[in-house]
Amino acid sequence: MNDAQLLRYSRHILLDELGIEGQARLLASDVLVVGAGGLGCPATLYLASSGVGHLTLIDDDTVDATNLQRQIGHNTGRIGQLKVESLKQSVNELNPDTQVHAIAARAAPAMLDRLVPTADLVLDCTDNFATRHAINAACVRHRKPLVSGAALRFDGQVTVFDLRDPASPCYACVFPESEAPGETACATMGVLAPLVGVIGAVQALEALKLLTGVGQALTGRLLMLDGKALQWSEMKLSRDVQCFRCGAGLPV
Repeated sequence: MNDAQLLRYSRHILLDELGIEGQARLLASDVLVVGAGGLGCPATLYLASSGVGHLTLIDDDTVDATNLQRQIGHNTGRIGQLKVESLKQSVNELNPDTQVHAIAARAAPAMLDRLVPTADLVLDCTDNFATRHAINAACVRHRKPLVSGAALRFDGQVTVFDLRDPASPCYACVFPESEAPGETACATMGVLAPLVGVIGAVQALEALKLLTGVGQALTGRLLMLDGKALQWSEMKLSRDVQCFRCGAGLPV
């Protein structure tokens, strides 16, 4: 770590649990973020400001005026630009230490099978169940921790799926593919702007903990936020040994 980095990350280095070694691990880390919208923007910006060395961003959408109410990685001048390129520019302006690989495409299974194995962990910042299940399937196949977040209207939730822990469920244990509800988009239901910031920031926090080994991750716990009452609640999650995606032949 050079002198400029020692200064930039000094507030991390002052944390006994993190220190120089923890910051060095962040600088050497590779994180895959799927989704460059409401959740992906704050999560990515906090990962970059924290000094994560390499970020891969996947999203096929472009910046729209309606995004700017909550997607803080974009701005008015970038309307019409690819979201991954807009967010990459924001990261570059925030922290040149972080290298960004921007992929303007849908997160298809074949692509995920190429990218997930080289990542230290994956953030699911998407808003549809088909993509969420594709991300989960890749993380199960390649045994990579998955930090999953969701937000709609006034409610949010976040958890960690990590099959390196034999007791951890996968996304399909909790939300089976055969029981996926109809898609609900914020375009029709709405979402309060700061809510996605809160959930995205928690996703970044969980990612930093997993990358550095600090604290206790949300593995096996679903953290839920009622934004109207500003109340957090927690639900324990358990592995489904009959899960189609992770149950067969795996240790409980």
